[in-house]
Amino acid sequence: MLWGVFLHMRQDYWSCKGEDKLIQPGGEVIAAEGDSVTLNCTFETSDTYPYLFWYKQELNSYPKYMLIRYSSSKDNAPEFNNDRFKAELKDKSEFHLQISSAAVSDSAVYYCAVTPTVTGNNKTLYKNLLRKHIFI
Repeated sequence: MLWGVFLHMRQDYWSCKGEDKLIQPGGEVIAAEGDSVTLNCTFETSDTYPYLFWYKQELNSYPKYMLIRYSSSKDNAPEFNNDRFKAELKDKSEFHLQISSAAVSDSAVYYCAVTPTVTGNNKTLYKNLLRKHIFI
């Protein structure tokens, strides 16, 4: 059976410290289960070597760390293996997440973050993260 995959991306703009910005173009993506999907994250920062993160927040849960990229270093959380979830820094301003073989279990809100990120106060989460809604 083929399930429909619906991805909704809200247009959001987040700014930190007056210098750092996360910008997300609005739009919708419709895909079938098994398709590859790219979630866009564009940022501006004064940091020469920023730490870049992706988080996944499922319904009634907290944001879960997915992956980090810093300079030439990279790390994915064990449940977000490198085969299906990839993100690379492009042009020093783009950090897109690629999900291959989209599954219903990928339904969630996805956040892109650039340092600084949340440190102890979850109310600052929405100031420092870029939200992407994905419905599968």
